[in-house]
Amino acid sequence: MKSNEMFNEVSEILLKSMKPSEDIKRLIKEGKFDKKPFNDIKSLGLIDQNPKFHPEGSVLNHILLVVDMASEVKELSRNKKVFMWSALLHDIGKLTTTKIRKGRITSYNHDVEGEKIGLNFLKSLTEDQQFNEKVSKLIRWHMQPLFFDKNLPFFEPQNMLNDVEYKEVALLSFCDRLGRGKLNEQAIEKEKQKIEKFEEYCKQEME
Repeated sequence: MKSNEMFNEVSEILLKSMKPSEDIKRLIKEGKFDKKPFNDIKSLGLIDQNPKFHPEGSVLNHILLVVDMASEVKELSRNKKVFMWSALLHDIGKLTTTKIRKGRITSYNHDVEGEKIGLNFLKSLTEDQQFNEKVSKLIRWHMQPLFFDKNLPFFEPQNMLNDVEYKEVALLSFCDRLGRGKLNEQAIEKEKQKIEKFEEYCKQEME
């Protein structure tokens, strides 16, 4: 199957399936993710994560949980196709940034690296430059709500607001935070409150 045909098939899954993870796992099992660029997604199944933050295991396991969560809330997005592809590719940067430091698995800078990798991934599939740019920028900024919450120096509100709509970042981050194994209702509510604080901050910055 040609790359652009795979792009269309995966787009269809992301936009129409209520549980995209099942179809993506099927495509992997059928060998359809063995060729570039989709083999990058398959390779994420070989990359472990810090179990403290990701009890679900590999990066691929995490991504599959995130796309399912994203599918549930995609109607809230301004651009469902951009949003769902961003969910699928949001951690693609972990391909090159995942390392073991002092006995801990880390993926520092995976958001920055992910923007480049995600853009090249999409360029090999579609010539829609606007789409490619929007997805890669959401990948770039998807960690900002966490950086805001933790008061980390990597929080760059002005640069982020120049590139993306903060509500799209907030929605993607919410799915990212919930795609970490089974969270109880209390934990989910806590994540909602964090995202709301991020949105409120961004709203004030734009006034």
